[in-house]
Amino acid sequence: MKKDIHPTNYRYVVFKDISNDYAFLTRSTVETKETVKWEDGKEYPLVKLEISHTSHPFFTGKMKLVDTAGRVDKFKNRYKKHYEKKQ
Repeated sequence: MKKDIHPTNYRYVVFKDISNDYAFLTRSTVETKETVKWEDGKEYPLVKLEISHTSHPFFTGKMKLVDTAGRVDKFKNRYKKHYEKKQ
């Protein structure tokens, strides 16, 4: 195996699902500028997620449309003329 290819700067990081406010603490090397105060009173780096296992349709069994960047509207506007011709 190659030596020194794995990161060594692991630290505790809070990941927060912004669609349902679920948060969990784990070790990671991800870089972030935001911090949050956790349940134990300490402050940890914060990473915001659009979707996690608590909001993903595969794990929840519910279909939920997560459109934070307006991608669906952008797609519909782009192909509006095509759909109008069919009708």
